[in-house]
Amino acid sequence: MVQTIGAFFSLYLATILLLLGTGLFNTYLGLRLTALSVSELWVGGLIAIYYLGLVFGARIGHKVIIQVGHIRAYAATAAIVTVTVLALALVDNLWVWLGFRFVAGIAMVTQFMVLESWLNEQTENHQRGRVFAFYMVCSSLGTVLGQLSLTLFPSLNYQPLIFVAMCSALCLVPVALTRRLHPALQLPAPLHIKYFVSRVPMSLTVLFVAGAITGAFYGLAPVYASKQGLSSSQVAVFLAASVASGVVAQWPLGWLADRISRVGMIRVNALLLALLAIPLWGWWTLPYWVLVVFSCIFGALQFTLYPLGAAFANDNVDPDRRVGLSAILYMVYGIGACIGPLVAGILMRELESGVYFVFVSACAVVLVALVRPQRVTGDNLSEDAPTQFVPMSDTLHTSDVVATLDPRVDVETDISFVPVEPEDIAPQEERAESQAAVSPAATDESSAAEPLAGNQDHDGTNGQDDPKHVDQR
Repeated sequence: MVQTIGAFFSLYLATILLLLGTGLFNTYLGLRLTALSVSELWVGGLIAIYYLGLVFGARIGHKVIIQVGHIRAYAATAAIVTVTVLALALVDNLWVWLGFRFVAGIAMVTQFMVLESWLNEQTENHQRGRVFAFYMVCSSLGTVLGQLSLTLFPSLNYQPLIFVAMCSALCLVPVALTRRLHPALQLPAPLHIKYFVSRVPMSLTVLFVAGAITGAFYGLAPVYASKQGLSSSQVAVFLAASVASGVVAQWPLGWLADRISRVGMIRVNALLLALLAIPLWGWWTLPYWVLVVFSCIFGALQFTLYPLGAAFANDNVDPDRRVGLSAILYMVYGIGACIGPLVAGILMRELESGVYFVFVSACAVVLVALVRPQRVTGDNLSEDAPTQFVPMSDTLHTSDVVATLDPRVDVETDISFVPVEPEDIAPQEERAESQAAVSPAATDESSAAEPLAGNQDHDGTNGQDDPKHVDQR
């Protein structure tokens, strides 16, 4: 393990720095806007548009990396994220903020695509599980540290924004100075949505609801805690406790999920989530330590829905389609994360802050109603079911590229993507120049009649049948 960590230290460090800034920013955003008496709808909207950028940015990021390469794409998008953060200190228009957050989401997911494709390309199959697990730990650790770093800023001025921008700039250093070779990008194939909808509809429902709960958590849980009278430092601990417990709970839960019904576990998980949220509906004003205890319990329940749903989905999909499955799950989860903050924000604006946990209970009840062991026929079970439970990050900041680090995936046989060859990455103008270089003007009359084999016109005719297409050497 130590050797693995040392081999990818620069990439892990960049991951921690990226999520440290993001974890701080999301919490700061909710608290700052609440202090300025901005509507909860705006808070939810800013989180939703950011997640929308993360979802759409996955395809855009592939194109950018193919055109300019990994390090250039990473450097450019890191600069964009830094600028969008600093611009928020100069512009007070919330509509402009929406645009900045959408662009930041696209840029951020491109950075993670660079890191993840790098890890995947240079990871041996027998090390894939360890590399994936430590990458997940680094992602969650960065988020927790980012939320706890809010305790360094007693006042909600622009200092946290400067700290976030510093993290965004610093994450360039380990990538720019790495000695590792450039990875070969995996180009995603067209997604067969109908196939996955027919095979894993229940899992897609779990992922959508889990995304709605998680998106609402990052956007509006800080608002809820602030309106319960917690200070900024207490809000940071309240959120960090939830994320940390969600990470720790995945290992014992994974051991259990490999031995009993995963559908039953999802349903029990959702039922507990619905019931435990009832005391927080606004009946009583609870002390700080009680809220932290509830936060830990909720973290263990809500942040394990994603890996449980993903594990159940992998049990019912052919092994050679699991990278594509991960991309679909990521998209569905992201759409849920876009809708969740908006719905919760509207409810909190119209009613009160305690409605946040009413929303959580309602989402959990949907899972209890729709996810039933009786609905599982077993007709679509894969040949290697039950597949290994794999702990997964609690956040959307990873891209669908991370699926290739999943130890359940055989990257040599999966048909969900194909590698991009070096000649496919070269810009079109470089290809034109190289083609022109091998076809100079005629200088030697003795070779004037020698055609260039394979030179064809647009209609498929060979150049030797047309004097205009003869390559004279």
